[in-house]
Amino acid sequence: MKKFLILIAFLFSIAGYSQSADDCLSNLSIFAEYYKVKNYDSAYEPWIQVRNTCPKINVAIYTYGKRMLETFIKESLKKGDEGQADAKKYQEDLLKLYDEWLINFPEYRGRKIVGEIISNKAQAMVDFKLASNQEIYNVFNTAYKQDRESFDDPKPLYNYFKVYFQLYKEGSVTMEDIFEKYEEISERFEEVIDGYSKQLDKIIKKEESGEALSSREKSNKRAFGINSTASSTYLKNLNAIIAKESTCENLIPLYRKNLEENKTNPVWLNRAASRMDSKECSDDPLFVELVELLHNLNPSANSAYYLGLLNDKKGNNQEALNFYNESIELETDNIKKARISYKIATKFKNTKQFSKSRSYAKAALEYQPSMGRAYLLISNLYASSANNCGTTQFEKRAVYWLAAKEARKAASVDPTIRRTAVKTAESYEGRAPTKTDIFTEGNAGTVISFKCWIGSSVTVPSL
Repeated sequence: MKKFLILIAFLFSIAGYSQSADDCLSNLSIFAEYYKVKNYDSAYEPWIQVRNTCPKINVAIYTYGKRMLETFIKESLKKGDEGQADAKKYQEDLLKLYDEWLINFPEYRGRKIVGEIISNKAQAMVDFKLASNQEIYNVFNTAYKQDRESFDDPKPLYNYFKVYFQLYKEGSVTMEDIFEKYEEISERFEEVIDGYSKQLDKIIKKEESGEALSSREKSNKRAFGINSTASSTYLKNLNAIIAKESTCENLIPLYRKNLEENKTNPVWLNRAASRMDSKECSDDPLFVELVELLHNLNPSANSAYYLGLLNDKKGNNQEALNFYNESIELETDNIKKARISYKIATKFKNTKQFSKSRSYAKAALEYQPSMGRAYLLISNLYASSANNCGTTQFEKRAVYWLAAKEARKAASVDPTIRRTAVKTAESYEGRAPTKTDIFTEGNAGTVISFKCWIGSSVTVPSL
């Protein structure tokens, strides 16, 4: 508490407060103490005094005040008709608080947070149904246009698209517009998730080197994992909303109609090719046109990957591989290199080229150690080969130990797929030899080498 008051006193000194400083400090202290024990009724009056008299004293006026008002709104709504008037009063005050926050604390700890504040205001409008879809969308859009960088909270980002999609369903937005907005927001989601991945990668590399993590790094690892998982979940929900609309039957005529006016627009061409690829529309001649235009206009990692895909479909395996490798070389961002490597690994897995698939999955992990999907892919490759590796039934089933080990690695590095990875590991462990099998064979502690494409070994567990 002493440090808190010293900090506030410092803030007053730089803000030029005079005789009201003592009252503000006192009310801030009282408000903060009541807030910490969730006695919001007692915190309310001193909070109002601080908010009205010294609105720039501390950002807690807004962060704490927001939570108090949200609580008051929910409690009022529980009272039914009796609480409607109070609920409306608090709802109006919540929106007003966001406006005051924007004026008094548009930055926090040296970072601009305009987008964060405005998008959270729009989210409150969604939560409490305080405006029409068009009005809410306008607020979200203002946040995105004014400060895209700090508009990174996954829930408001998801609802930004969801509200726009509702406008599309109402008939005031075209299909072309909804696809363009989807691409825009999903790209923002990927940027946010990639940012967390890069932070996690630094920590994982330190762990893998044998260095101990500091308490702060451990805390950051948990936080990055939680935030990444939340963002990934909302991105999946976003994809689910658009899934019924983004079919080949809708995409192909739409892109065909708009191709002529966008044939020199690399962003549009890339988005169209990406969407057709992800929705498995790449057999259509339009995909070939898009890729060729894109590569001629602006040779890039993406266009090289798509050319590899086209050659794959033609059966030009070596040419396809050359383009895939060129795609990785052209990319400069490690997270995107990992993503491309993983896509190539998946292509090889689907054509039963397991050794090549594993090589690209391992390359993906070199670029992005936190990519649990790559470990899961390797795990699946091993499990799929159980009947083809080993000379005895025991040895064939022992392959599942290797598969489970890779799945456990996936769970340890990637919180976004931890639950799936753990279930996968448990499933494979259930298929591996039991203690009874080990006892019967009498081979506890021995090493089994697999001479198939796996080219690895496993130690039989000791009893």
